Amino acid sequence: MELTQQEMHYLAMNIVGEELKEQGYEFLGVNSNLKRNPQFVALKDKTIHFILVRAVRYPEDPAAFDESFINKMVDHARAHEAKLAYAGVGLGHGSDYGQPPQKDEAYTQVYPGLKWLV
Repeated sequence: MELTQQEMHYLAMNIVGEELKEQGYEFLGVNSNLKRNPQFVALKDKTIHFILVRAVRYPEDPAAFDESFINKMVDHARAHEAKLAYAGVGLGHGSDYGQPPQKDEAYTQVYPGLKWLV
């Protein structure tokens, strides 16, 4: 059974969250709802960081994002004197990235890391 968009979002958040922990971020807030932004509010070096997480499946490009939405988030980050990063995660089936990820099966990921916007 194929992962739902919400399940893919949870998986992407886990991938990004692990990276943030390894890099020493302290989580102030986590929002796993698809329609709420940012997904992570974190503190590092006495600076607030907003992290936007998006899960996509092949053939979508995990590095691509909606410019009008991002512009709103840039304004939001600046208003809060925060840094803003985009984390796009491409997900696919474990044996064939071109196929959708499946429940209880291995998956592949394309995650180029955080893309800093502010």
